[in-house]
Amino acid sequence: MALINTKIKPFAAKAFKQGKFIDVTDADIAGKWAVFFFYPADFTFVCPTELGDVADHYAELQKMGVEVFSVSTDTHFTHKAWHESSDTIVKIQYAMIGDPTGAITRNFEVMREDEGLADRGTFIVDPDGVIQAMEITAEGIGRDASDLVRKIKAAQYVRAHPGEVCPAKWKEGEKTLAPSLELVGKI
Repeated sequence: MALINTKIKPFAAKAFKQGKFIDVTDADIAGKWAVFFFYPADFTFVCPTELGDVADHYAELQKMGVEVFSVSTDTHFTHKAWHESSDTIVKIQYAMIGDPTGAITRNFEVMREDEGLADRGTFIVDPDGVIQAMEITAEGIGRDASDLVRKIKAAQYVRAHPGEVCPAKWKEGEKTLAPSLELVGKI
């Protein structure tokens, strides 16, 4: 799994977004920051808590110029039914991509082949379509959207400030590092 610093592969899919079925392709993210948020299945347990958490941060992500795409191997029809039946999922405003063939899920290397389901995988993609960060967790471990926001801010900062890096627990406005020979062994 060596996807960091690689360009995402072309894709085309149907999605459910804000009451409509839409077509989504890799061209839709060209020149934009994007998050691909894979999860095992609709109508499950941990998944709605994660998707709801991302929905709670969606306005902030939009202000940061980030588009969000949740992806599961369910269909866009299933996403619509879930959206209409769940108090948590109804608040989602971002695109919910249906990937019933598993093509996108395989492109991001998070397919559980024996089950036909996606692992919990989060991918931050820069405006050039290059994966800058990824997180994959086991079935029972839910992700935290506030940490996702922090990681995107760090990725955006590093892109805008060549020669600087963000240390552990870095938050927007805090001190960064400028790697140099003089810094070796002094941290």
